[in-house]
Amino acid sequence: MPNHGKFPGRLHACAVVFLLALVSFGSTSARADESDFLQRTRRLTFEGRRAGEGYWSADDLYMVLQSERIEGNPFYQIFRLDLQSGESDLISTGVGKTTCAFFSPDGTDILFASSHLDPQAEEKQRAELEFRASGQERRYSWDYDENFDLFVRSLESGELRRLTDALGYDAEASYSPDGNWIVFTSMRHGYEVDPAAETQEKLDTDISWFGEIYIMPAEGGEQRRLTHTAGYDGGPFFSPDGGRILWRRFDESGLIADIWTMAPDGSDQRQLTDFGCMSWAPYFHPSGEYILFASNKMGFANFEIYMVDAEGVKEPVRITQTEGFDGLPVPSHGGDRIAFTSSRHKGEGAQLFLSNWNHEAALAALREAPERAPHPNR
Repeated sequence: MPNHGKFPGRLHACAVVFLLALVSFGSTSARADESDFLQRTRRLTFEGRRAGEGYWSADDLYMVLQSERIEGNPFYQIFRLDLQSGESDLISTGVGKTTCAFFSPDGTDILFASSHLDPQAEEKQRAELEFRASGQERRYSWDYDENFDLFVRSLESGELRRLTDALGYDAEASYSPDGNWIVFTSMRHGYEVDPAAETQEKLDTDISWFGEIYIMPAEGGEQRRLTHTAGYDGGPFFSPDGGRILWRRFDESGLIADIWTMAPDGSDQRQLTDFGCMSWAPYFHPSGEYILFASNKMGFANFEIYMVDAEGVKEPVRITQTEGFDGLPVPSHGGDRIAFTSSRHKGEGAQLFLSNWNHEAALAALREAPERAPHPNR
């Protein structure tokens, strides 16, 4: 999901895309200032039960996204959408679960996570279809399937290449701007630790607690761990100049998350938000001047889009004001449009939406925002 916007364990989502079919959103007071930043908002995806987490190709002509639309498979699969023709093609295998796709900077490959090599993949599909057909409902929780690994699909040859094979969830991956590195989330640590009582309980009840950020060469190879903090670190992306890695860090309870940045070697970790709620799915604007993210600051199930300056000096500015879930904001490489996942259409699940973005208004709002109080992690 996965901006990788996954909620950890009990609540969670890469992609709170998935939460949307199961929660009811309270009303929010409508305010006109959403239009200061977003113009000509329109729905981008219509096919399938739900869709979301869209990322742009470098030329802004395509988008890669996840969608539930394969007959016989109730789980997300990866599609490439041609933004000019509206046509889409399947990138993943159609089997198992997938999440969090991303274009290589040169546009030749698509990186994503998949569980299609799981020997029980089709059995899990049938079980989920039977459960849905029964009319039962389960409390939402994103499935950190231990069979998720990272794969790359060549758009020229169609070749599918596997990059990771560790036991545990490997997902939420993205490329560095120069295409040399991949940063991703892994929960492999949970399967490697000494199963002492305190960690064994987490392994049994909340595997996301072991989520950490890793980095590896884009062609595969050594996978090096960058974070070492209890609680779910995930959804990493590089800054436009490649000098920082942006991600969100959940506390040990899994209830509070904030936006952080660090150097590509894992040093100089800085906290940019401290809302005391769930702030996640961050993504840099291509200018490098600010970061867009989602937060439920206005209420547990009321996710809205915010922005914060790249240094976290100012208080975040709220962008969306429309009833329903708005999250996973991803600006185009040109910086003039934003794709985001939303339930504002009031249908089942979520879909992708597209808006024109007013960069100058964003900069003006950030200039006028009050300064943040001093914080020990800034």
